[in-house]
Amino acid sequence: QVQLVESGGGLVQPGGSLRLSCAASGFIFSDYGMSWYRQAPGKERELVAAITRVRGSVSYADSVKDRFTISRDNAKNTVYLQMNSLKPDDTAVYYCKVIIFRDYWGQGTQVTVSS
Repeated sequence: QVQLVESGGGLVQPGGSLRLSCAASGFIFSDYGMSWYRQAPGKERELVAAITRVRGSVSYADSVKDRFTISRDNAKNTVYLQMNSLKPDDTAVYYCKVIIFRDYWGQGTQVTVSS
């Protein structure tokens, strides 16, 4: 069965960095694009970044462009989100997602940016 497990969240001060990981299993990882979403309290879940399966082309939400980097390691079945210059507005639960006939989500990892 498809399984996605996020890790790497935590509490960080404004301006700090975190790297999130999403370990995938139950499907051929290299065959699918992957994406990261986030959901802040009281807000809808939003797309943060996405990476394609073949050439690794990437796209970002305007709010994180030039601060976040999505990447993948097909040998490790893992997708990453490097987050730099973090702001309090980045506080949210971060989820990875894959679409295989339907959406599959991980359980999420909490990121809190606060001094």
